[in-house]
Amino acid sequence: MTERPRKIAGASTAALLAIALASCGGGGYLEIPIETPIAPKLDVTPFQRVYVAGFLAGANDDVDANMETVRLIRSQLRNKNILRVVDADTVALAEKALEEVEPPPPPPPAPGAEPPPEPEPGQLPAVTDERSLDLYAKVFDDAAYWKRVGEEHEQPLIVTGSVLFVPHQRSGFVQREQEQYDSFGRRQVVPVRAYMERKGYILRPTFVFIDGRTGEQLYSESFREEILYNSEQQTPALSSYFELMDRLLPTFLNTLSAQKIRGSRVLLK
Repeated sequence: MTERPRKIAGASTAALLAIALASCGGGGYLEIPIETPIAPKLDVTPFQRVYVAGFLAGANDDVDANMETVRLIRSQLRNKNILRVVDADTVALAEKALEEVEPPPPPPPAPGAEPPPEPEPGQLPAVTDERSLDLYAKVFDDAAYWKRVGEEHEQPLIVTGSVLFVPHQRSGFVQREQEQYDSFGRRQVVPVRAYMERKGYILRPTFVFIDGRTGEQLYSESFREEILYNSEQQTPALSSYFELMDRLLPTFLNTLSAQKIRGSRVLLK
């Protein structure tokens, strides 16, 4: 049986079961909790250790995206007991990337604006768009370099990559709910469209998994999340960073270990 007929047959069986249960009388329904296992994307059985080596991140005065991501990923791996986390300093990834790639000249400042500060030695220039860090992605293909890093840490699975975390703003019409009262004083909640200025942040991490025995890249995956607030709302940048990371952490963890998605199914009684 091909995949499509199999799916149709499964859906038909479920529909017939629901009809049969409904015809038994009694009415109502029965909600059954279920768990759906999801297999990991990467086979980590050859490794005993995992080393979070650091991330490329442009200069940002509000959040050190490199170190915050290192701390968060290490904490999650320890909590989930996924391999043994190597407790060591991160590599000088920005310095290595700058050795291999000549950074592009900074864009001219807007009229009347101050030019951006010069980056410190070994620090990437300020990154303001989602494609800038891709210029340095070739550092993750340097197998000889990553093999040396692996040898220094007992040939673990290496987790590295890049993290872009930048302010973002958008204006336009948004739909929100508004309370209204009719002539009889009855309360109603109706959707209304309003033009609003909103600001927030974009988070675009790319996770790269490297074999510490050979230095070869095993797998990589990119994410993009954004969050917007009303213009008058003051939300700390670090709070927004963690809120955005919370959205993608389950998918990241599923790369290394099996995860379970909890849900429910409803059966008619």
